[in-house]
Amino acid sequence: MRREQRRTRLPLRKSLFGRLLAVSALVAACSVVATAWLAVQTTSGAIKQEQGQNLTADARIYNTLLGYAAGHPTWDGVGSTVRDLARQSGRRIALTTQQRHPLADSAARSSPPALPPQASAIVDPLSVDTALSRTTDRPGAAADRVDPRAVGPFRLPAAERTALRHAADRSAACLNRVGIAADVVGGPSGRPRVEVVGNDPDRVQNTRCTTDELDSPTATEQKALDALNRLANACLKRQDRPGIQLDLNLSWGDGSVRKTPTEARAVVATPAPPPSIRTGEDDRATASCVDTARREQLSSYVASPALLFIGDEGGTTVPGFDLSPANTAKIAGAAALVLALTVGATVLAGSRLVRPLHALTGAAQRMRDGEDSAPVLVSDDNEIGRLAAAFNDMADHRARLETQRKDMVSDVAHELRTPLSNIRGWLEAAQDGLAEPDPAFIASLHTEAVQLQHIIDDLQDLAAADAGALRLHPEPVHIEDVLAQVTAAHQARAETAGVALSALPAPDDAPSPALWADPVRLRQAIGNLVSNAVRHTPPQGRVTVRAYGDGATEEVVVEVADTGSGISAEHLPHVFDRFWRAEKSRNRRTGGSGLGLAIVRKLVEAHGGSASAVSAEGQGSVFTLRLPVGQVGPQGPAGPVQARPKGAGDGAVTGTDQA
Repeated sequence: MRREQRRTRLPLRKSLFGRLLAVSALVAACSVVATAWLAVQTTSGAIKQEQGQNLTADARIYNTLLGYAAGHPTWDGVGSTVRDLARQSGRRIALTTQQRHPLADSAARSSPPALPPQASAIVDPLSVDTALSRTTDRPGAAADRVDPRAVGPFRLPAAERTALRHAADRSAACLNRVGIAADVVGGPSGRPRVEVVGNDPDRVQNTRCTTDELDSPTATEQKALDALNRLANACLKRQDRPGIQLDLNLSWGDGSVRKTPTEARAVVATPAPPPSIRTGEDDRATASCVDTARREQLSSYVASPALLFIGDEGGTTVPGFDLSPANTAKIAGAAALVLALTVGATVLAGSRLVRPLHALTGAAQRMRDGEDSAPVLVSDDNEIGRLAAAFNDMADHRARLETQRKDMVSDVAHELRTPLSNIRGWLEAAQDGLAEPDPAFIASLHTEAVQLQHIIDDLQDLAAADAGALRLHPEPVHIEDVLAQVTAAHQARAETAGVALSALPAPDDAPSPALWADPVRLRQAIGNLVSNAVRHTPPQGRVTVRAYGDGATEEVVVEVADTGSGISAEHLPHVFDRFWRAEKSRNRRTGGSGLGLAIVRKLVEAHGGSASAVSAEGQGSVFTLRLPVGQVGPQGPAGPVQARPKGAGDGAVTGTDQA
């Protein structure tokens, strides 16, 4: 199951990578959304507020200075107005001539900062900035480039102003008596006018309340109108156009149709009509002459154009963007929240990641120090969990290998000590004259030496198999001949033990084919199985050997069955381990060194086959060898073949006996 887990790729939702990716994406998304939201809300609001405040303040400053210029022929004395405006707006205000000679500056310094190359506006009451004038409350400011506060010679003296005021008050009182709400409003020149609520002229005409006195120019106004008419008609005469007669509203025309300069300029341009009906072109020319005449008439009554510079209090003219304390607190709070979220998510993910790694590190250190390490707790089925499971497997395998190594050293020492002790004892007895070196004596020494040689040969075979140096000499082999030879070789031993040993023929429906194998190694492997079966079968028992072909897998199957004591299910998985014996007493009468079955497995694997065992305790055992029919090794039958090592991590086991 654990091998299957290693081969199966974890789904992204369960993997550690997926979780870390999700946490990182969440933190990044929160950071981006919070930053974007704050940037949009704070920046947009601050910019709109800043722009709105600056535009309103700039328009107010411009309008105030424009009114000053319209009412004064020079800029003398404007300094106090500039300082008042600067104090109210919190801005730096500077006025210069068009040649940049300073007129007034709110910067209270002996050497104020240099002014920028571009002025904020040009203050000229005869040519109003329409962009700034749209933000003011002056009626008609956007349409008429001449500031209405520039009245010049039309300004009424006190006597005329008083007389007109009385007439306006009488007219307004009359209208109020008949139920028409009216009020008197003074104009820039001092001329009052009656304003009717609802602006319904028909209702006023149907009353007996007249305003004839208010519609007629005074002597001062008539004098200024005559001068203006002369200037306008002189302009028209230069263009060979007829003269006009302006009234107080600066309109002209016959009695039924009167036009003002604004209305004349508003005439939509059309393809040029015949000369007899070019009224639109004549009106535009007349309006142009009227404007020129007005500017010429007012030029001596208003201040000359001036450059206006508006900046911050620090002296620069480009307003700096400074977040308010509330917005700064929002940004700091959001940044702290995102930071806390990031730190919290990182700590949570990091602690879950590091905790099992710390446990693995501690277990590895205890293993390095030779201490018994408890298994690492596996809580999750992710990369870390699988690493912990693999570490536990490795630790268990290492513990088993260490146990096998210790057992192997003990077993090898025991297996070598017994024959060596016998040889030494016989030799010392002969040396002391207690034993005669007769043929029986020599035969006993020879038997012990042969036993030593068998153990050493078994160990050498297993070492060669582990190192990939076990050499095979394959040739065509008939498995029946090998079984007959092995049965004959062990027949005497079986009869001595009272065990019936026989080789059964192959079934008619599954004859055993010839195979390529090393006959010597094959006899060694089968002989080990037969010897092991005879040893563990009680008297009156039976050991049978048979071979047959498996057409489905193209293999030759060799089975060695006995009616012996059998192997328990607990011990069955270890029967092919080196030096493993179910009976631990090392009694040669009941068990060998524990190397025989390990050698069987290595020899069969060297032929490309496999070895297995089936047993039930008290009912006997069946050992099965499966050998491929084809050639063995890359060189085939034409010479020696180097066996490929298989199961390099197996325990150190050799010998000719079953455990």
